Amino acid sequence: MQVLHLQKANAAVHQAGMRIVIIDESAARASIIEDGLRALDDCEIFTITSRDGLLAKVSEIGPDMVFMDLGNPSRDVLEEYFTVSRALDRPIAMFVDDSDDASIAASVDAGVSAYVVDGLAANRIRPLLETTLRRFNAFSRLQADLAEAQGKLAARETIDKAKRILMDGKGLSEPEAYAELRAKAMSSNRRIVTIAEAVVTAHDLMGDGT
Repeated sequence: MQVLHLQKANAAVHQAGMRIVIIDESAARASIIEDGLRALDDCEIFTITSRDGLLAKVSEIGPDMVFMDLGNPSRDVLEEYFTVSRALDRPIAMFVDDSDDASIAASVDAGVSAYVVDGLAANRIRPLLETTLRRFNAFSRLQADLAEAQGKLAARETIDKAKRILMDGKGLSEPEAYAELRAKAMSSNRRIVTIAEAVVTAHDLMGDGT
């Protein structure tokens, strides 16, 4: 394992192992997390101790995971870190000394995978890393499933609209309209929804959109 402090290590990293960023304005607290990660093989750690340009610094590193240790942050500082976590789309474990229900709820909305209150200890870091990764991956799968479902629904709505256009314009039945869309898709080697989108777009351009 190699520990790299960002202010001293700007060179590109070439190892294939996990890249972890620790964000902590206290070097002493950051060292606790570093100690907890020393058992990991082929792992590179970047420690950032300043909030200045934080998102740009983390984005430049491109980490696989981020640990944020905030101590006892003010509401404004906490929201600043939440803004960073929303933009990163990475597994994030956040440590705070104290919290309330509103902050915990906000951490979930900000995409924080693990929000740990008064629990910073070296022996907790490794299991927390694994838990954070599992939670992030599970949430990512849920988001992908939702996006797929929404995409299918949008496609069905577009096809239904195209069918109605053909039914009204050509006096076709619903099965006949669908068959026409399918035949055009097969002959042009395109998806039915692509043909349907073209029908709807042409209809809207002619000024007949509903």
